[in-house]
Amino acid sequence: MSIRNRLRLSHMSMVLIPIILSIISTLIISKFFINDLETAYNFKYNKKATVEQLMDGGAPILSSIRETSILNPSLLENTNYLDNIAIELNKIHSGMIVRKANTIIYVSKLINPEGISPILPNFVDLNPDKRFHPVVGNQILKQIDFYFKDGRQGSVFLITDVSFIKKTIIEFLIIVIISIITIMIITTAFLTFLTTRSIVSPLEALKEGAIQIKNGNLDFNFKSSSKDEIGEVYSAFEEMRLKLKESLKLQQQYENNRKELISNISHDLKTPITAIKGYVEGIIDGVADSPEKMDKYIKTISLKSRDMERLIDELFLFSKLDLNKLSFNLEEINIKKYIEDCCEELQLDLEENQIKFEYSIKNSNSAQLILGDREKLKRVITNIIANSVKYMDKSQGKIQIELSNSDKFTVIKIHDNGKGISKEALPFVFDRFYRADASRNTLTGGSGLGLAISKLIIEELGGEIWAESLEGLGTSIFVTLKNYNSKESAL
Repeated sequence: MSIRNRLRLSHMSMVLIPIILSIISTLIISKFFINDLETAYNFKYNKKATVEQLMDGGAPILSSIRETSILNPSLLENTNYLDNIAIELNKIHSGMIVRKANTIIYVSKLINPEGISPILPNFVDLNPDKRFHPVVGNQILKQIDFYFKDGRQGSVFLITDVSFIKKTIIEFLIIVIISIITIMIITTAFLTFLTTRSIVSPLEALKEGAIQIKNGNLDFNFKSSSKDEIGEVYSAFEEMRLKLKESLKLQQQYENNRKELISNISHDLKTPITAIKGYVEGIIDGVADSPEKMDKYIKTISLKSRDMERLIDELFLFSKLDLNKLSFNLEEINIKKYIEDCCEELQLDLEENQIKFEYSIKNSNSAQLILGDREKLKRVITNIIANSVKYMDKSQGKIQIELSNSDKFTVIKIHDNGKGISKEALPFVFDRFYRADASRNTLTGGSGLGLAISKLIIEELGGEIWAESLEGLGTSIFVTLKNYNSKESAL
C-alpha cells in the first residue's frame, strides 16, 4: 500500500474508530448508571417517560394509599400508619405529604414543608393516580385526591427527590467525556505509532545507509520489501550505491592505470635515455675513436631519439583522444580505393620483414563510401599491422586484409598467422596501457597504446573494433564502419 493511501486510511481511522469506540463505551457506561438508578428508585428502565419510570418505583405504595383512601381514609390521619409508609418511600428517595382541607397534617422526614407547601396543587377530583406535576426544585410529585369520612377534601402527595438523578447524570457525562478523550488519545497515539513506525523506521535505515556511504563503506545493501514510495527510495539508494561503488572501482582502476602508465613510461623512456647517455659518454670519453664507431654511435643515438619521440607522440595522441580534444577531418572516402592505397604503402615494408601480404575483396561495392578521417584511419590500420609484425613468430609470416560490406556497414578484417593471443589476454588487448608481454621487451613491445588508440579512433567515427584469436594459429582484428550515402544525408 502506498504511503498516500496509508495516511488516508490512518486519518479515516482516527475519525471513525474513536466514534465507534465512544458509542460503545457510552452504551456500556450508561448501562451501569441506569442500573444504579433502577436500584435507587426501584424501577425497570424502558422506553417510557422518565417521570413515569421514576414513579413506577412507588407504584405499589401508591396503590396501597389509593385503596386506603377509598376503603378507610381515616388511616391517612394515623401517624403510625403514615410513618410506616414513609419508611418504604424513603428507600426510593421519596417522601409523603398528607393534606386535609387546606391544612397539612403529615410530612415525612425527607420533605421540607416550608419550601413545598405553598406550591402544592389544589384539590382536583379527576384521575388522581394519573396526575403528575412537574419538577419542583429537585423534586417531582404525584397527587392522589380523596374525601375523608367527615366529607372534607384530602390529598396525598408522593414526592420523589431527583437530585440523585442530576448527580448521576453529571457523573455520567464526566465519565463519558473522559472516556471519549481517552479513547481519542489512545487511538490517535496507537495509529500514529503504527503509521510513523512504517515510515520512520525505514527512513532511519536510509539515514544509517547514507552515513555508511559518507564514511566510504559501500559493501552493504539497501533492502526493503515495501512496495510503496519508500521501497522506491530504497531501490534508488541501492542503485546509487552500486553506481558509486562502480565509480570508485573505475576510479581505482584509473588510478592503477595511471601508476602503471608512469611505471611503463618510466621504463620505456629510461631504456633509450640510458642508451643515449651511454653512447654520448662514450663519444665524450673517446671510446668512439674511429669514424666507423662514431657513425655507429650517432646512428644509435638518432634511433633511440626517434623511439622516444614516437612514444611521446603516442602518449600525446592518446591523451587528446581520451579527453575528446582531438579534431577529426571528416570527408567522403571510397573505402575500396583507400584500402588499396594503404596496402601499396604497407606491402614494401612487410616484404622487407619477410612477411607475405595479401589483399582481397569479398562482397564489396567498389563505389561504397564512408565518412572518415584519412589520417586517423591509416593510423588504425598501421597500428594493427605493426602489432601483428611485432608478435609474428613464424618463419613465413603472413598478413591478410579482407574488405567486405553490406547495406549498412563496411568490414575490414586484418588477419595474421602469428603466435595469437591467449584467452585470458584477449579481452584486454584494446585496454589502455595493456601489453601481453609483462617484461616490456623493447624488441617486441611498445607503449601498449597502439590498439587502445585504434579503438578510440574507430569509436569516435561511430564504428566498432574487436579481436578473435587462436593461440599459436594467429589473430584477426575486425573493424566495422557505417556506410555513407551523400544523397540521403543531403535529404
